[in-house]
Amino acid sequence: MNPRAAGATRRAEWALLAGNFAIGCGVMVVAGALNDIVRSLAVSVALGGQLITVASVTMALGAPLLALVVGGIDRRALLTFALAWYALGHALSALAPDFQALLPVRAACMLGAALFTPQAAAVIGGLVPGEQRGRAITFVFLGWSLASVVGMPIASYVGETLGWRTAFGLVAAMSLLSAGGVWRTIPAGVKPPVAGLAAWKQVATQPVLIGVVLVTALSGAGQFTLFSYFAPIFRGELGASAAAVSLLFFWFGAFGLAGNMLVSRHIDRIGAAPLVAALLALMAASFVLWPWATGVVTMALVLVPWALACFSSNSAQQARLGEAAPTLAPVLMALNTSAIYLGQALGAAGGGAIVVANRAAGREPYVGMAGVALAWMLAAIALSLWAARRMRPAAVPA
Repeated sequence: MNPRAAGATRRAEWALLAGNFAIGCGVMVVAGALNDIVRSLAVSVALGGQLITVASVTMALGAPLLALVVGGIDRRALLTFALAWYALGHALSALAPDFQALLPVRAACMLGAALFTPQAAAVIGGLVPGEQRGRAITFVFLGWSLASVVGMPIASYVGETLGWRTAFGLVAAMSLLSAGGVWRTIPAGVKPPVAGLAAWKQVATQPVLIGVVLVTALSGAGQFTLFSYFAPIFRGELGASAAAVSLLFFWFGAFGLAGNMLVSRHIDRIGAAPLVAALLALMAASFVLWPWATGVVTMALVLVPWALACFSSNSAQQARLGEAAPTLAPVLMALNTSAIYLGQALGAAGGGAIVVANRAAGREPYVGMAGVALAWMLAAIALSLWAARRMRPAAVPA
């Protein structure tokens, strides 16, 4: 690749990273601002958490379905439209008069996320040489880690001080700016191979590939059983102030960014599958240690292994699938994105059910969440190891 082309590709990587930053901020804004949402809209924590569930279900279903119908569309226009739609959805959400109005707007808004993330990964994977694909995909996913470092703490602080509507408005502004960046840097005429029904059928008949995708769903379910309710847990269980809650979100995000940067740097040398196994184990360690997180300081320490692995595991999973079957990348990226959001939906819904059941039984609302999260994560580890063993002797079609 000549220097001029390499520079253009690098600018495209940064634009897609910025797009994923906006997407990540929008996905996590509810978790960060949940305390103010439930206060201002006069709903329970469990019901407020279902904003995460409905958004995740929309994205889980939307990613593969949209991938089926956008095959021939220029990716520059498609990705720009996805971010513009996302901006509009968050602006309308900020104006919603009540919870009943907010819920469907939130669901429709998240179609932009379902479209952008897998298509961004497929686009950058096609713009770089094969030996750089893992690094490029994980670099683009740094946007999610940056969202956790900057976006989630800001959403938490803004939600606690200026209100959740302002936090949603900030996401709308970021999304619109990112849309402009994508339009300026992604070359016109980029059209990855159309993911027709034959490609979907080929993926469906490969148990190993389906197994790798399910690892993402199981991992996400474990994480979002707890993650969806971070803000009320930090407030209610730890007695943390608004500033301390924001600081814990920032702490989590900073280590998440560090983990993703380390994985992006070393994934092509170590290999995606071994890294995924190690990252899942780190998250499981945090869930084991969770009962000892009884104060702000101990919570910060317990969050470190989880944070290091949280976003980097998704990046490694995308790279793992891209390496396993490059010609099926559009389908696999869509399915893996769907699995991310399916896991979020399962985790948020399950966590809400735990809160309701605990309150009905007169227990503390968040008792048992870490144990359920650990069970999900152990299932993800077992399936990931199985898929790694099966993929080694039997080459997956490329």
